[in-house]
Amino acid sequence: MATAKKASKKPAKKPAAKKPAAKKPAAKKSAKKAPAKKAPAKKAAPKKSGAKRKPNAAFMKAMTPSATLGAVVGTSPLPRTEVTKKIWDYIKKNRLQDAVNRRLINADDKLRAVFGGKSKVSMFEMTKLVSNHLK
Repeated sequence: MATAKKASKKPAKKPAAKKPAAKKPAAKKSAKKAPAKKAPAKKAAPKKSGAKRKPNAAFMKAMTPSATLGAVVGTSPLPRTEVTKKIWDYIKKNRLQDAVNRRLINADDKLRAVFGGKSKVSMFEMTKLVSNHLK
């Protein structure tokens, strides 16, 4: 006894006509957001007032410059920090720093021997090349 279903005579729903989106008022730019909360930092031991930082022993170890480097900084053993200072004094005294790009050093005859024959060296490359002349 199967019964036949009656077809409903309801029309299919049509999608509603799209309305243009209403413009929202612009948000005020002066409204400030609350700053994000940071995780609490680990507390370090309080420093004593007047306490100075200890220099690294490896930098303070006196090293003997090679003969070519000795022409610029002297032949007596010096720590790396002093060697770098003396090279910069030599560069400034002889105006060897490039005028346009201040990171470059224009080598004269003495420095060209230290820099492995290069006529221009960046200040970062200079320290690498100088370390080859320290023992």
